[in-house]
Amino acid sequence: MLQRCILRPYHLLTLVLCVSAREDFDWTKNERTSFYYGTFPTGFSWGAGSSAYQTEGAWNIDGKGMSIWDAFAHKKGKIFSNDTGDASCEGYYKFKDDITLMKDMKLNHYRFSISWPRILPSGLKSEHINERGIKFYEDLINMLLDNKITPVVTLYHWDLPQVLQEKYGGWQNATMVNYFNDFANLCFERFGNKVKNWITFNNPWSIAVEGYETGEHAPGLKLKGTGAYKAAHHIIKAHAQVWHTYDMKWRSKQKGLVGISLTADWGEPVDITNQRDIEAAERYFQFSMGWFATPIFNGDYPQVMKDYIGRKSGQQGLGASRLPVFSPQEKSYIKGTCDFLGLGHFTTRYVTLKNYPSGLGDSYFADRDLAELVDPQWPDPGSEWLYSVPWGFRRLLNFVKTQYGNPMIYVTENGVSEKMLCTDLCDDWRMQYFKDYINEMLKAMKDGVNVKGYTAWSLLDNFEWDEGFSERFGLYYVDFRSKNKPRYPKASVQFYKRIISSNGFPNQREVESWKRKAVETCSSSNQLLAADPLIGHMEMVTEIVVPTVCTLCILLSAVFLMFLLRGRL
Repeated sequence: MLQRCILRPYHLLTLVLCVSAREDFDWTKNERTSFYYGTFPTGFSWGAGSSAYQTEGAWNIDGKGMSIWDAFAHKKGKIFSNDTGDASCEGYYKFKDDITLMKDMKLNHYRFSISWPRILPSGLKSEHINERGIKFYEDLINMLLDNKITPVVTLYHWDLPQVLQEKYGGWQNATMVNYFNDFANLCFERFGNKVKNWITFNNPWSIAVEGYETGEHAPGLKLKGTGAYKAAHHIIKAHAQVWHTYDMKWRSKQKGLVGISLTADWGEPVDITNQRDIEAAERYFQFSMGWFATPIFNGDYPQVMKDYIGRKSGQQGLGASRLPVFSPQEKSYIKGTCDFLGLGHFTTRYVTLKNYPSGLGDSYFADRDLAELVDPQWPDPGSEWLYSVPWGFRRLLNFVKTQYGNPMIYVTENGVSEKMLCTDLCDDWRMQYFKDYINEMLKAMKDGVNVKGYTAWSLLDNFEWDEGFSERFGLYYVDFRSKNKPRYPKASVQFYKRIISSNGFPNQREVESWKRKAVETCSSSNQLLAADPLIGHMEMVTEIVVPTVCTLCILLSAVFLMFLLRGRL
């Protein structure tokens, strides 16, 4: 789910805001305005999100093949506390219960992903289609529609079939483009009559950088300076091919939309009177979201990426740039392949120039020539990388508007985590985060940004990739210690529900009462959660102690019977 393109340790700074100007984006117009009371347009869509590996569990059930995350998580030392997604939230079995939670929240849409290896165990449509996997997603989609919740389907949320990684090297290999297109075509064929909103890839930055540059994510490769660029190149081409397949074969019949979800932090210049800092902040954007969005909207990589990577490649004695090149035909094919832009956003950084000598070696991070900084006054409620900086969201939305001609945007991920040991369901920090970030989105829409929907990340606490279960983003608390994985509503459930019901923030008096009422309603859930150790103890007695005692009794009875028979003989 999440993008963590940050350098540790963070630097702390005192901020100086001055005056500068740009034609396309006004860096001086950083209005830290007061809270805006108002509502969203009629038809604005409210939702929550999840992904297959993070929630489904059932990793080897009903014919599902192994994914790269199954393989990666099973290697000791790769995931915090050696957690795995083998069971996770047991969403494969509990999706009906979860849809009941969504209905109660009055969600308009639910964003989830289809597990490629669950419906194509080997990754290849030509080899075997797992009908039990198909049926699971059919049942999920049908129940969502029965409850008037629109399904928003992500085709690839990081769980590549392991067979394709082992045989072909995964996204390092151009053959993935056709294999992914076959998978997508199968999804359009089986689910397209009921699904009208498709996302090809979720946060390809993380797939490329953390999967093939740093090795923090599956498949765990460290191909520094080349692996991320090659993976991204194939992902962009795969996205374009799927868009064209839908456009030519399915659009007229199914009347759906195909987009991509890109995650980006906002980068603000440390000193907006310093042109080098402004350029560094623009580079920060272009090396993250622009890396994928600019080819899709304009047909080629951002010029600054071509310049910087090309120059550093030359300084390193390479005969060609480490950044792959699109042919003229590919540029034309890729350009315009986006019916809507999915935007994931969580936090902000201050950015300044920092030169990295080419002698330090190949590295995506060194290619950017910048440093990321944070303000010590920014709240940091949970994950060490996630600071609450609401004004950055409005800035990012306006920048995307100027860069890409005001595309139709769906916010596909936005949320905040809590600290690992926190089990207080009265999550006032999350309510404040949602309130402030959603309000900045509303201000951006007043600025003219074309946002059509918002997706809170996430519906449930789930498996947060290399952080395992140590980071909790959910509106609902999941007790992972319990076999049944019960869900408990946090206060933010009621708070978000009130935003949805009011379609925004109608007036000050009403909005100020929401948090108080939400905290009041979470006390009973806290009592249930406090009783969980007892529940866990009873489960242990039922599942371990009782069977063990019964087995011992049977053995002792057998021994006693044996001695009794010997005595009679």
